This record gives sequence, C-alpha cells and structure tokens, in this order.
Amino acid sequence: MIDKIAFLYLVDGKLLSTRSKGKDAYYIPGGKREGSESDIETLIREVKEELTVDILPETAKLYGIFEAQAHGKAEGIIVRMTCYTADFTGSVAAASEIEELRWLTTADMDIISPVDKLIFADLHSKGLLD
Repeated sequence: MIDKIAFLYLVDGKLLSTRSKGKDAYYIPGGKREGSESDIETLIREVKEELTVDILPETAKLYGIFEAQAHGKAEGIIVRMTCYTADFTGSVAAASEIEELRWLTTADMDIISPVDKLIFADLHSKGLLD
C-alpha cells in the first residue's frame, strides 16, 4: 500500500494538477508521508515543495480517502490518497520535480492516474468539477 496525501485546489470547476519531469500523466499535488508525519504535516511539506505556497493548517479539511491500482506499479500495488482542501498564502508555481501545472476537468480523464480518476469522478458528482 502506497500512502499519499493530496491537495485538492479547485477554481471555476477545474482542479490543479501537476506533471513531474519525465512523466506522461498528471497527478493531484501531494506525496508520501515521511517518517511519523501527520497528514497535515505531509500536506504542508509536499505542497510547499511542489507548488511553493504555504498551507494554512487551521483551514485544512479532509475531503475523502480513495484507493486504486497505483499508476505505473506492479498489479496489486494499491495507492491510498487521503485528500484535503485548504487555504494557502503565496502564489502557485511549479517547483522541485514538477515540470508543468495544468488545470484539468473530467474531459482530461485519459491523462490522469487511476486513483485520480476516482477523485475526479467524485468531485464531478458533487458539482465541484466540470
């Protein structure tokens, strides 16, 4: 099981997604927990590393937990994405291993990972994502 924390940043029916250097798929920003980090500590660190902004911890809200086959991994390797929304300070910019930022909708299902497809479908069903 791959344990990841994800940051859902929605604007005007679109979700901010990232593409890492050398990858062909887009992923919701976030990443793996380090050591005994809490969900919120992981969220703050990963978002700062990837998007250069500072999450305001008191605004973080759990959106949901989703599990699916891990993209690009051996069959049976499952990724668990614990998704949060939060406010932040600063301006979003690609940093670290992130090569590109892109606003995606359900029209982009062919370029995202299996677990992201579940999240996109859920956001769409709630009227949050075009």
